Amino acid sequence: MKIHRALIAAGLLAGAAATPAFARVDVVIAIGVPPPVPRVEIVPVARPGYVWVPGYWAWHRDRHIWIRGQWVIARPGYVWVPDRWVQSGPHWQLQRGYWERPRHGRGHAYGHDKRDQRGRRD
Repeated sequence: MKIHRALIAAGLLAGAAATPAFARVDVVIAIGVPPPVPRVEIVPVARPGYVWVPGYWAWHRDRHIWIRGQWVIARPGYVWVPDRWVQSGPHWQLQRGYWERPRHGRGHAYGHDKRDQRGRRD
């Protein structure tokens, strides 16, 4: 009986110590059409504990569609880098927004460097 309990305890301990595997799938779509000029959005009144994520142009089937900005729950110690289009030769790729640690000397409103919606710096 003691051996049986020891085996169960060892199995539970090994299962708890195992690190879970995470799969990440990135799909990159390159198109030959530049995105339209970003729309001007009126940012609603600030909400405590939230960060404004600005809108962006997304590619849907055969055209660009506007995805409106929204408030998201803030991540303390991080800033939001917005979605943006980057040109690579004759093609355009959408780089999805993400959270990152702030960098010193970086001017930002949302936590991103000064690049426009097409990936160009000011």
